Amino acid sequence: MSGPDSLKEVYLDEMQDLWSANDQMVRAVQELGGQVSDANLKRMLDRSVDGIRKHTDVLKSLIRANGGEPRPEPCKGMEGLVAEALKHGIKAASPDPRLRDVAIIAQYQRMSHYGLAGFGSAAAYAKALGRTDDASKLKQAVDEICEGDAAASQLAEAVERAAA
Repeated sequence: MSGPDSLKEVYLDEMQDLWSANDQMVRAVQELGGQVSDANLKRMLDRSVDGIRKHTDVLKSLIRANGGEPRPEPCKGMEGLVAEALKHGIKAASPDPRLRDVAIIAQYQRMSHYGLAGFGSAAAYAKALGRTDDASKLKQAVDEICEGDAAASQLAEAVERAAA
């Protein structure tokens, strides 16, 4: 297997990797959401699943529009983050529901930040390739992920005060 020969190939590979990462994150967030005790956290995680699915649809359409193979590329990075999230949020979680919620928020943010980095890179590649519409769609995803991260941070502060 040879590496990419052009920025366009790097761009397509990044989006295929993000597709896989998003699919993995959806499953993990759904599992974690079943473990939370805080109703606001549950709502945030449910909204997040919808947002991740929306971003995956954007990726699929951009991959097709750029002549790429419409398939996810297995993402080992997110695989590791998901394993850690499920470990700390479910398998080795605190029996105290407030502490479990705190751990779930931290794991959710770690996974989100991985996606943020990927979408940001993909937006930069699209811009460099002169694909301004693609860049705009990817930048919108970046903005939405940042908004979700800010909401998670605010929720974390509230949950952490309750846990303390």
